[in-house]
Formats: sequence, structure tokens, C-alpha cells
Amino acid sequence: MAKTIFDRSKAGRRGYRFSPVPSGRPEGIPGEYLRTRPALLPEVGEAEVVRHYTALSVLNHHVDKDFYPLGSCTMKYNPKMNEDIAANPAFSGIHPEQDDEDVQGALEVMHTLEHKLSIICGMDAFSLQGVAGAHGEMLGMMLARRYFDERGEARSKVLVPDTAHGTNPASVHLAGFTAHTIKSGADGGVDLDVLRDALDGDTAVLMLTVPNTLGLFERRIIDIIDCAHRHGALCYMDGANLNALLGRARPGDMGFDIIHINLHKTFSTPHGGGGPGAGPVGVKRALAHLLPFPRVELDAGTYRLVDGVSTGVRSIHSFYGNFAICLRALAYLERVGGEGLARISAAANLNANYLAKAVSDLFPIPYGTRCMHEFVASGQDLKQACGVRTLDVAKRLLDFGIHAPTIYFPLVVPEALMVEPTETESKETLDRFVAVMKQIVAEAKENPGLLAGAPYSCPVRRLDEVSANRQPVVAAPLQ
Repeated sequence: MAKTIFDRSKAGRRGYRFSPVPSGRPEGIPGEYLRTRPALLPEVGEAEVVRHYTALSVLNHHVDKDFYPLGSCTMKYNPKMNEDIAANPAFSGIHPEQDDEDVQGALEVMHTLEHKLSIICGMDAFSLQGVAGAHGEMLGMMLARRYFDERGEARSKVLVPDTAHGTNPASVHLAGFTAHTIKSGADGGVDLDVLRDALDGDTAVLMLTVPNTLGLFERRIIDIIDCAHRHGALCYMDGANLNALLGRARPGDMGFDIIHINLHKTFSTPHGGGGPGAGPVGVKRALAHLLPFPRVELDAGTYRLVDGVSTGVRSIHSFYGNFAICLRALAYLERVGGEGLARISAAANLNANYLAKAVSDLFPIPYGTRCMHEFVASGQDLKQACGVRTLDVAKRLLDFGIHAPTIYFPLVVPEALMVEPTETESKETLDRFVAVMKQIVAEAKENPGLLAGAPYSCPVRRLDEVSANRQPVVAAPLQ
């Protein structure tokens, strides 16, 4: 267990020097704001402080450290050029309440990004206010609610396949709808007969993840969307998996009315650790007037951040969203260009298919090894043969310096391992992952107890995960 900075404290040690201050009450500070006892601060030298925080910085796993095949999260490498641009004082030093004339460059960034995202996704307008994928989902559902309210239609039902992302039903509920799960067909896609039976005049939205969480593209997508539209429903695409479609297919061309995308997945901005993120929402023309304010407009060569009374959804975030994340995404788009986006999706899909084929003898893939950007394998056979769970496999992977894939999701696959290698990983890295998985399977057959105790090389051993979720201890008690 790593020591806290207080564990390193020794009385009398200092890493700083303050100029002498006069005794007595500091001038101008009311007495109720003054300390009655000295601040509880660690007493350590400067070198100890630097070494302590440097050691902490490498304890957490991240994509700069090693392979991070977290299914449905697209943990791709983040180019450092984007970080340099975001750190430029011309951007990082501005304030959101500055006059428009002072921040023309920042407003142009947002206006340009909205335009590029609209082109990439085949939509007519975008809002950058969403600061997470689930936040974008919520806005998308709120737009749907306002759309039907405006039309005087009291629809209440949203259809969500059982292969959708887990946050979808929560977003549906927050917008005042009721989520109805529709079972997938034997091929892992939407069953058109089941969908037809579920659709009726009360259906507001069909909410699809494309490709779905099995890593499969809905081959009947045109028929699916046409079917929903014939019942007057909107079609919403959860675009968190857009990395698989870049430069190859546009959701708007498929017929989707609303889409959210994750800049912190598809467009290579930092991801994980609770943030930061961005979940822009794109819509077709019929819903564009419902997007929240403020909006960036170009007026006679000048960019304006326009506020107003929206007939749709009011602002869902202070100011305009996570500007620095939007800036990184635009830098990424400008760097790779349209042809680069197509190469990205091709490489992402190739890597996933290569890896799926390579591990399928170890962990069967119920819905086949032909996939898009990710695949879902099953550890059910290993569990039945050796008593080793998918959780044990995931924990053992940590000992090899590889982050665990998503496990036990989606629920349609028993003992699921959901793997997404992304386009930024080399063949050598993928082959090393396969070799490690082979070693873990061999260990499971020879000594299953070894896996049950993993991990062994991490800063902490296996946690009581129920207690860690319900009663997290995130700070050491102060003495």
C-alpha cells in the first residue's frame, strides 16, 4: 500500500520558506475567518514531496503506460500535440465571460467543430454543451420530449435493445419516458419481428447503439429505421462507438434523427478517471430549433455567442461545455483529415477482427468473430471446466501490465469479456495480449487458485468490490 504524504512527515522538516509576517491579527481579515490552531500540514522536504507524487503518478494504469482494451470505451492513445494546443495560453487563459470580440478564436473553434461533426455524422446541427456521453444521451432524450410536446403528442415509450449501452435506460427515465427492452435476434442484431410487435402509437423513440455492444453493425438498419418512422417515432443513435464508422458511414444517411457522440472516445481526447469528457448532440433539421442556448453564430464575419429564449431545451451546462476537450477534438480532426478518419476506422475494425480470431479458441465468441471495432467473448467454458470466473481472468491480466477488458457486459453473453483494441495498438501489442491470455488459460487449468488470488503485483490486492462501491474510502483519516 502506498504511503500518504502524512506518513512521510517528520517534525521540523521544511520544503519552503516564508517571509516573516508581523504578529497579531492580519489587517483586514475578520476574526471569524482566522485559524484557532495551526493548519495540519505534512512536514517534508522538497525532494520527498516530488518523489511522493511522482510515485503516485505511475500507480494508476493509463493508455500511455500500456494496453487498455476496455470494451465500448475506446481508450485510444491521445496525441500530445493536442495537449500542447489546449495548453496554449491564448486558449487556456481566456474567461468564458469575456466579450465576443476578445475570444473570436475560441468561438471559431466551436463553430468549426460543430460544422465538422455535422458533416461527419450527416446531421444538420450540433450542440457542444454535453460534457459526457450520458449527458449527451440525456439531452437527446430531452430534445425528443420537447419535439413531441411541441406537436401535442403525449408519447411515453422508448424502445432500447438488450445490447444497448447501460446508461441508455437512465437517460430515458430522466427525460420522462419509460424504457422498454427489446430482445435481440439470434444473430445479435435487432429482430425485426420483435421490433414490429413493440412499436405502436405510444412509441416516442427507438434508441440504438450502432455498432451495438457486441461489436456488430445492424445490417438491416434501413429497414429498422423505416419501421420506426412509419409509427411516427424518432430514431436516436448512441454514437459512443462511432470510431468504427468514421469516414465509412454516416448515421444521418441511415435515417437517424438524433445522435450523441463521445469526443473523449472517438476523437482522441483524454478519457477516464471521471473526466473530462464531452458528449455533443447532433440533430436533423426538424429538431435544430430545439437545441439549447447559447449557440455560436457567424454574423458578417464575426462570431457571436448568442443567447436567447429557446423553444426547446434550456442550457444543460454552464457556459458552453468542456471547451478544452472540444479544442483537442478539433486539433485531432484537422490533423488527420477526412482520409485519416477512414483509415482510423479501418484499422480499429481490423485490429478487433484480428484479435477476435486469435482468442476465439481460448474464449468462444457466441456471435461470431466477424465484428466491427470490438467483440465480446465468453469465459463460460473456462468457468465450467476450472471454476475460474471472468473476474479472475480480468484480475490476473493486471499482473501482466494490461488493463482488464470490460466484463459481464452485455448481459446477453455469459461470463462476458468485451474487448476493444482500438486502431492505435500495434500488431506486437495484440500478439502479446493473446500470449498472455494463453498463459492465463494454462494457469487456470493447472492452478485455478492462482487466478482466484490475483492480482499480485498491483498497489493493492483484490478488493471487496461490494463494500468498495457502497462504502468507498477515498481519503486517509487525518490524525
